[in-house]
Amino acid sequence: MTNEIRLAFAHPSERSEASSTKVLDRISLRDHVVEVEIGAFQTERGTTQRICFNVVVEVKPASQTTDDVDRILSYDKVTDAISYELALERLNLLETLADRVAERILLEPQAVRVFVRIEKLDRGPGALGVEIVRDRQDIEQLVEPDAADKLHPRLVYLSNSAIASEHLNGWLDSLSASHVPAILCVGLPLETAPEVANSAVARRISLLAIEQNAWVLAARDSRCVVVASKTELDWSIKNGMISVWAPSKMVLDATHPPQAATSDGVGLAKWLAEILEVQDMVFVGEEFLEEIHSEGRVQAIEPSLLQSLK
Repeated sequence: MTNEIRLAFAHPSERSEASSTKVLDRISLRDHVVEVEIGAFQTERGTTQRICFNVVVEVKPASQTTDDVDRILSYDKVTDAISYELALERLNLLETLADRVAERILLEPQAVRVFVRIEKLDRGPGALGVEIVRDRQDIEQLVEPDAADKLHPRLVYLSNSAIASEHLNGWLDSLSASHVPAILCVGLPLETAPEVANSAVARRISLLAIEQNAWVLAARDSRCVVVASKTELDWSIKNGMISVWAPSKMVLDATHPPQAATSDGVGLAKWLAEILEVQDMVFVGEEFLEEIHSEGRVQAIEPSLLQSLK
């Protein structure tokens, strides 16, 4: 029991050695400290904290001695996996981060099993953390989607007049019949939102108001499903669904948030369009006809012409 307790707090390299059933080569990353915004508590938003990574990767032995860096799993692959996942989006849980880092490392063909320990260094008098073990059999899908197979949706921004249009349901019929998945975006409703001096609170109020408008749209047709996360959007795109974007989660969790104000629905929609690499953007409403010209992937149409878009 004493040895088990010691191993529970030992470096992942010792855990790896103690639990291996066959001899494998190992590479390790020790005490890699990064400052990042992470955490589920409100007090952890808007501020960074130090987190420490200790990672051990068990790898297939090289068939012969080689001094070619391209034929091994380099240390850079481990730190790159950490940097990639930290830059992708703001996360609440260390468990989620550890799982994603492990999966990304296991995308490397040489990797067999990975130990990931992550600790928060600033949340108390000691280090608070998690440790996970993953091997290739734990990962359902090890191959990233081919860029050529990626679906590029159409992003459609609806003005309030378009949401209320009598042509909406017929137009959604056309969208449903199309082979192009659609993401619907909306802006602030007509009702005036409460004004507050605190800028962080004002941002949340604006985002929640946009989401209320998204639910108003969803209430008009059951095919419009409100989604909040990138994962939900990706699933909807893959399955050819019609989604209505609720922006709060992605905007507040973004490591590179939109430059547009949270009250600027059009600006937020354009930010989402870049993230999703949409094939085109359509702005529906009379107010857009003067502001947005048919140029490249962008066009504007009147609500009365909703049925014309195929």
